[in-house]
Amino acid sequence: MRAAVVGCGVGGMGASIAMARRGAEVTLFETFEAPRPLGSGLLLQPTGLRALDRLGLGEAARSVGARIDRLEGHDARGRLVLLTQYRHWREGAHGIGIHRASLFQLLFDALAPAGVTLRVGTTIETVRDPARPVLIDAAGAEHGPFDLVVVADGSASRLRAQLRPKARAPVNAWGAVWGNLPDPEGRFAGVLAQVYHRAEVMIGVLPIGIGPGSEAPKVSFFWSLPADQAPAFASGDFEAWKARVRQLWPAAGELAAGFAGAHALSPAIYRDVSVGAWNAGACVLIGDAAHGTSPQLGQGANLALVDAVELADSLPGGGEVATMVAGFQAARRRHTAIYQLASRLLTPLFQSRGSVWSAVRDWVFTPASLLPVLRGLGAAMLTGALRIGPWPKDLRP
Repeated sequence: MRAAVVGCGVGGMGASIAMARRGAEVTLFETFEAPRPLGSGLLLQPTGLRALDRLGLGEAARSVGARIDRLEGHDARGRLVLLTQYRHWREGAHGIGIHRASLFQLLFDALAPAGVTLRVGTTIETVRDPARPVLIDAAGAEHGPFDLVVVADGSASRLRAQLRPKARAPVNAWGAVWGNLPDPEGRFAGVLAQVYHRAEVMIGVLPIGIGPGSEAPKVSFFWSLPADQAPAFASGDFEAWKARVRQLWPAAGELAAGFAGAHALSPAIYRDVSVGAWNAGACVLIGDAAHGTSPQLGQGANLALVDAVELADSLPGGGEVATMVAGFQAARRRHTAIYQLASRLLTPLFQSRGSVWSAVRDWVFTPASLLPVLRGLGAAMLTGALRIGPWPKDLRP
């Protein structure tokens, strides 16, 4: 089988490696001359770690990342709002906070040994004849035909609308700024910690391990804000902002003092992707191109990694590719749809104006953190393990 993958992100590289190891001839196309990760840190859940284990990269990810045992959120007065512990799902379970660059490098370094051909500096703009797809780049050059095309170019996908004209991907009203800082004393070890001021401010600190070129433990710091305020943040009074962080969360304020200026934090925007079926002919969308959401549940990279491995497991042994990708997306929707819906429901509780939604959040989540049945369900949601129907045997978290 000749397969093309568009996009050198987590899902694209994962799918390329997994398919190549199953005997496919894989070409991975990337716009940038030097592929690079976007973003700061992420949380690998048991589902994502299981997929990385299948790719032979799980232990490497654990060795450079930081173990996370719980998610804990307080309001600015110090009152507990949210507590979700992995052990309430399964004893010994945990997540791994990891620098995006570390995860990117693990996957990137596995491409060539798996036999993947990487074509950088190639922007794919058109898919011709999805039934027997040919890719056309920005210079007009044609690539293919391919037996299978995997579109993994993110939530702002260039190709999604060609394959699924009714797809929608509006930018979420809220985004964030992110940056990494050293935490050599491990003050934030073991926990994804958050502090909220109503739903208008969310501050978070995630341990991410050692990171590329560093032996000192690092954390990712994030501050949520309306997406249209990102330019004002970049040009605003940075010292006043740091004072605001200290006021709301003194420990995070000490941490944020290490930022030299607004340039040290990168803006992030998110899209709420609604596609319907992900497939058209022998083409299929995966990752954020298929099911991108806000980051409230921290599932983006995990869902993409599971997409990648399940897609490779679905490769036909002589059957129709179009039938295969239709079956693949139907099976994956039994997992991803739960998290898309949950993200849409949760986002206003953590990122919105006024006090109504935050009051609802506090009324719901504070008791849910303490009641055994509900806290177990919350832990299962956090791990990424909720799925309608059984998991594939080799991916069961």
